Amino acid sequence: MNALQRTGPAWRLGLTGGIGSGKSTLARLLQSHGAGMIDADAISRESTSASGAAIPAIARAFGPEFIQPDGALDRQRMRDHVFAHPEARHALERIVHPLVSAEIQRQAAACSSPCIVFDVPLLVESPHWRPQLDRVLVVDCSPATQIRRVQQRNGWPLETIEAVMQSQCPRLKRLKAADAVVYNDTDDMTDLQAAAEALARRFGL
Repeated sequence: MNALQRTGPAWRLGLTGGIGSGKSTLARLLQSHGAGMIDADAISRESTSASGAAIPAIARAFGPEFIQPDGALDRQRMRDHVFAHPEARHALERIVHPLVSAEIQRQAAACSSPCIVFDVPLLVESPHWRPQLDRVLVVDCSPATQIRRVQQRNGWPLETIEAVMQSQCPRLKRLKAADAVVYNDTDDMTDLQAAAEALARRFGL
């Protein structure tokens, strides 16, 4: 949509970007301006935490060895497994995604902000998202910047970071799906803060 039109009483903005792009930082900045924030990653993590809603089905599908003694998903073991077996990712998504979707809709219905930001890592990959959103915002940076940031933040080896990047939506496909792009290739927060302020004004915050 080119004109500023919205599908309901609040703007529904989808926010996505590759690992290390600064997506979560922009999300926090928008939230500080009063945007409602729905974090699909956080909801997903909650569903696979101790006694999370997805745990019984995961144990049945993958085996009890993927569940830690405290009842939470063994994330590292599952991460290694889905990288080695791509079909396992789809099996996990079939369990987790319906639970996450239901909780996202519940939170959206309860939000009173004039602008709701949906922080969704798989926004472009999942075909059901775009029709539910008024705009798609992509935070973008170079692959070299992604690698540097994740190494500094997580201490992961290069091979792990590259595997994660390859498992995500290709950069060009993500950019093609965007209604607006926030370029975040430096670690100076000034430009990202200015982008958040401009977005806040545009969407009524």
